[in-house]
Amino acid sequence: MADCSAARTPMQVHHQLTPDKDGQDTNQHQYRAMIGSLMYLTASRPDTMFAVCLCARFQAAPKVSHLQAVKRIFRYLKGASRIGLWYSKNDMFNLYAYTDSDYGGCNLDKKSTSMGCQFLGGRLISWQCKKQTCVSTSTAEAEYIAASSCCAQVIWIKNQMLDYGMNFMATPIHIDNMSAISITNNPVQHSKTKHIDIRYHFIRDQAEKKRIILTKFHTN
Repeated sequence: MADCSAARTPMQVHHQLTPDKDGQDTNQHQYRAMIGSLMYLTASRPDTMFAVCLCARFQAAPKVSHLQAVKRIFRYLKGASRIGLWYSKNDMFNLYAYTDSDYGGCNLDKKSTSMGCQFLGGRLISWQCKKQTCVSTSTAEAEYIAASSCCAQVIWIKNQMLDYGMNFMATPIHIDNMSAISITNNPVQHSKTKHIDIRYHFIRDQAEKKRIILTKFHTN
């Protein structure tokens, strides 16, 4: 694909990737090799992570439509080969994070995808993109589960930074859903969230201890 035309984005905004059971089969070994190379690249290219993780879900029975989506990522990388992460030495060492989810974004099982990124000053130091293990029944639930995953990463970073003598308290996690913030901060809402797996509720404990604080951030 050295002579292919470049693409402006790694994936269409409104993708229609499905298992495509009636589609034409493609070479499994080639498809998995391409996904493996792209997964390795996501360690330094967070802009491709969502698209790569989405295409990786179809490795068991890849079709031509899936291969075309993977090739689009390579086309994007050709046109964006000079894009990289910039780490300035003059930024402040304040820790903050962003979290989001796509409600029911998976066309296969209607599960949502949790996404998060953590910054140290203006430096992007960690990022995640993973499909949730349960089907969320509301946007608030999907955002709450994503915030819990982001909180776990923030707590891990805070513990690592203690070795360097840096103790971050009340780390802000920016989220664009007020309902998820209310579930975290308001104990009255607990009776309405019994259906949410208990492992996601530890974010409440972290908020009560002032280790993190959820803040409203505009969707745009």
